[in-house]
Amino acid sequence: MSAASLLAQSIARGIAATTGRPFLPNSPVQAATGARWTSQRFDNARTGTPAAAFVKLGGVECAPAFAAEADGLETLRGATNGFRVPAVLARGTDDPHAWLALEWIDLSPLDDTSGGRAGVALAALHRNTGPAHDGFGWPRDNFIGATPQVNTPDKDWVHFFQHRRLLFQLGLAAKNRYPTRMIDRGERLVADLPALFRDYTPVPSLLHGDLWGGNAARDIEGAPVIFDPAVYRGDREADLAMSELFGGFPRTFYTEYRNAWPLDTGYAVRKHLYNLYHLLNHANLFASDYVRQSGDAIERLLAEL
Repeated sequence: MSAASLLAQSIARGIAATTGRPFLPNSPVQAATGARWTSQRFDNARTGTPAAAFVKLGGVECAPAFAAEADGLETLRGATNGFRVPAVLARGTDDPHAWLALEWIDLSPLDDTSGGRAGVALAALHRNTGPAHDGFGWPRDNFIGATPQVNTPDKDWVHFFQHRRLLFQLGLAAKNRYPTRMIDRGERLVADLPALFRDYTPVPSLLHGDLWGGNAARDIEGAPVIFDPAVYRGDREADLAMSELFGGFPRTFYTEYRNAWPLDTGYAVRKHLYNLYHLLNHANLFASDYVRQSGDAIERLLAEL
């Protein structure tokens, strides 16, 4: 029996153990290819549920990322009834592979109707603030793209964002030998960050953490779906900001979110601060024009102080 067949059998056993139902996989169909792993659709040759599984497959080094993703999805599934979130069917390692099997959902881009529903659902998700003593962060670290995301809890949001987000990314930028001026100016911004929070005190909302347009969609019934999270507790503005970074969501998404939970006027400036984290991360992952964009964002924010 081939290595691919043995791996498919292992995945099928894992799905069957989780669901309590037999899963007999047909030959996988390629779904997507990423920088670190591939994605495949496995159809169940037996009648029943699940009818299909979405399987991420990578090297064993991907196991921590898959574990973090599973944790995030299960957290979101338990915290919201406004979004549909793919169920985790199973995950495992079969040297030299690691894999994560999720519920298969037929997806389409958000439209005006589902976008409005997503805005209401996100506001409801953000109202999940958890115990006050837990503060900001998360019990475990996870990943933002391929980059480790440090979530060590902190009761002070500004301190958390300074040290767990911006200084971490600026440290990576220094290792990548990006422009010294950008890093120095970034460190000055970090030092002056409290000025952007003089009249605003965030609450520790449960965040998706990586909420750009590629990580949200609608199912065939029009329900909004979110996936590929990087969850933690933080300022809800961080999710809204990222949703605007790479093309944005439908206009109805923002209208309905604000109707459900209005935003502070300072969001217009702070959204650039929160998106700086993601620009720096893209710069550290891909270089290219993201280095210039990060430098420009730092200068824009310093001008606001």
